[in-house]
Amino acid sequence: MKIIVAIDSLKGSLTSLEAGAAARDGILKALPAAQVKVFPLADGGEGTCRAIVNGLGGVLKSAEVTDPLGGKVAAEFGEVVDKRLAVMEMANAAGLTLVPENLRNPLNTTTYGVGELIRRAIEDGCRDFVIGIGGSATNDCGLGMLTALGFEFTGGGIYGRDLANVTAIDDANALPALRECTFRIACDVTNPLTGANGCSAVYAPQKGATPEIVQAMDGWIKNFGELSATFLGLDEKSVAGDGAAGGLGFAFRAYLRGELVPGVDLVLDALNIAEDLKSADVLITGEGRLDFQTAQGKAPSGVAKLAKKLNPKIITVGLGGSVADISDDAGLDAAFAILRKPMTLADAMNKKIAANNISETAAQIVRLIERAHCSDKIFP
Repeated sequence: MKIIVAIDSLKGSLTSLEAGAAARDGILKALPAAQVKVFPLADGGEGTCRAIVNGLGGVLKSAEVTDPLGGKVAAEFGEVVDKRLAVMEMANAAGLTLVPENLRNPLNTTTYGVGELIRRAIEDGCRDFVIGIGGSATNDCGLGMLTALGFEFTGGGIYGRDLANVTAIDDANALPALRECTFRIACDVTNPLTGANGCSAVYAPQKGATPEIVQAMDGWIKNFGELSATFLGLDEKSVAGDGAAGGLGFAFRAYLRGELVPGVDLVLDALNIAEDLKSADVLITGEGRLDFQTAQGKAPSGVAKLAKKLNPKIITVGLGGSVADISDDAGLDAAFAILRKPMTLADAMNKKIAANNISETAAQIVRLIERAHCSDKIFP
């Protein structure tokens, strides 16, 4: 029996690979002859960099870059040298968690550090980029990032407030190597750049914006978007996803020819899991909680749907710390809570206990599947 294990991290407890290793141990305990392959899993948010880098045998690095408020932060990123691939999470350089609550204000934050990370990876020889853009503290439409990459904006600066003053654009000094680079951006939102569903109206309040700031920034970003579209000769001035990460989606698409891709699809493609799913008998996936949101772009549903598309006969099973109200279109044949007995949340999240719970549950599942396949009464 060939079994693929791809479990998302259990936040605050196990990493993706730790959860996968626990499931593998349980499977092999129950079925020593089973072929088990573990893949890391993520949906484009926190943990994406480590999942892809670990899955592809890359290395994690750190670089000192500009933080959202203009200070310094050591930002983690990954490189897979033989693929000339860099993997990043913008939140490591410009994330909301880097800004104290009392200082959150999108007028005063920048994506400059994201551009510095990209420059560093280019200097290391990388030309293919996979970047998660969730969890931003910014609403600068990529002004800071683009400035760090050599684009020049007359009247501008690097902070959200500087969008108000941009009157012209010059790319003469943009980093030449950018023309050789491809950017795949994990983007799970469909917000346009501006308007009632744009980045300022929907997300800026979470980053400290008042209604007055929202209104002002929406106007500035509208002007910046139109100025950019004219300068770049864009066929489409705005597309779904442009509003992601405070307009960073637009900056990647328009200036760097980036492709906006649903996070889980991007991760699965980068890990090349498809070939193994085609020949597998069972997929075991999961995350901390499986519920009605699972089918809405979550990693377990993404890998399960891909498995069914490639291999309709595969059995797809979900494991969760808790399981409730899973939609029929999540791609899972069955889902199981891993808790073996009543316990406190703290105990359930204990790494050793969580790993044992996954291991034991996975063992029971594959025993049942093996028995069913060996029974003429069930499978004549």
